[in-house]
Amino acid sequence: MSSPAAPSPPTTSPEPSRAPLRLGVIGCGRISQAVHLPAIAKAEAVTLVGVGDTSPRLAQGVAARYDVPAFAAVEELLGRTSPDAVLVAVPDRFHHPVVTAALNAGAHVLVEKPAAATSAQAAELADLADARGLKLQVGAMRRHDPGIAYARAAVPRLGTLLSVSSWYRIQSRLRPPTEAALFPAMVVDDDVRRTEAEFKADRAHYLLDTHGAHVFDALANLAGVPTSVRAQFAGHGRDCSWHGTGRLPGGGLASFEITADIHADYAEGMDIHGEYGQISVRSTFPFFRQASTVSVHLERDGETRSPVFGAADPYQLQLEAFATAIATGAPANPSGADGVTALRLIEAVRDSAAADGKEVAP
Repeated sequence: MSSPAAPSPPTTSPEPSRAPLRLGVIGCGRISQAVHLPAIAKAEAVTLVGVGDTSPRLAQGVAARYDVPAFAAVEELLGRTSPDAVLVAVPDRFHHPVVTAALNAGAHVLVEKPAAATSAQAAELADLADARGLKLQVGAMRRHDPGIAYARAAVPRLGTLLSVSSWYRIQSRLRPPTEAALFPAMVVDDDVRRTEAEFKADRAHYLLDTHGAHVFDALANLAGVPTSVRAQFAGHGRDCSWHGTGRLPGGGLASFEITADIHADYAEGMDIHGEYGQISVRSTFPFFRQASTVSVHLERDGETRSPVFGAADPYQLQLEAFATAIATGAPANPSGADGVTALRLIEAVRDSAAADGKEVAP
């Protein structure tokens, strides 16, 4: 049994015969300006045809920077630019109506995680995309991190999984200066920020949705979808933490932790133990755009392999994978159905924590 070979470096340009995907962006807030729009500017597989936001300041300010038209309404962007696809980066509560409008207009969709406000809404979107023969990809960009992809390819070599541990810890005081150093200058609408702050006032609900979408997609992708979960919650001031366990499809156990905020530096990782070996994954703060560090130990080989991938922009790589899926008919990664799965796990964790750790099936 040999260790997996390192995958080929990701391509960063389309095939010569493939025209770039004509892409519109709906939602010109922080995440679009910080990562999505810079990634679009670098990716030869896509070309930006317009941006939209209900805030004129955001839409017009971002449009001026990228020399594209600005639109206040989703229908206007879809009707006047006729994009092949759209990237939806509006607040979660608006995902369902915006994605529905885009799919009904015949556009493929890459939607920021979580896929929708609820798993029921996400399921409706996935069903609509399937019915219209369109791609719906969820923005769990870690799947396109070369280190994560290497780990995923190696998982079958471990045999039956017995024990998986994962953790995701968001820093407190260290986060704002880190983002200030990494992010480009932002167009800001103070009214929008105040409005969004009100919707995030239920901090525990917001944090579990936004971070849980990442954690549980990663767990499902690397270890399989838990058949049941048990979870508990602890909070102190603004700090929230969820710890829990899940039963893996093969009978093993997975543990998970989501903590925001910690009064230390960012920490994210996963250890996967199976009957033939072990995989260790360590990821950096995503905006550093550094591929995850991965080691794969296979007991029969008597060695551990840890490839070096260096810097990689998973936001750009997910765009290129999205364009390739549309052009070739390959499955979206992650798919709309994967987005439903992550939300069902989030909801199960929330229900279990409310019942002090009662076992809940997602």
